[in-house]
Amino acid sequence: MQDWKQYVKQMLARGMILAAIGLALGLGLSYALANMLLSLIMGVSVTDAVTFGGVVGLLAFVAFAATYIPARRATQVDPLVALRYE
Repeated sequence: MQDWKQYVKQMLARGMILAAIGLALGLGLSYALANMLLSLIMGVSVTDAVTFGGVVGLLAFVAFAATYIPARRATQVDPLVALRYE
């Protein structure tokens, strides 16, 4: 029973590390290029912390769900059945 938790934990760690790297790079680039978009954005500061935080939070949640759901499903498949299928 404990094995599936370790597998899901390991897959979540790998997925969230990749997501954190992508979010950090994207956040840095978007902050650096925000001044170029100044003429396109109306009513919001280009360095609005709430907007940046909301987008980072939403993308982190989507990355978590995209990692957790397949990892959880993979724990419910019998390995012998999966190997025979291929």
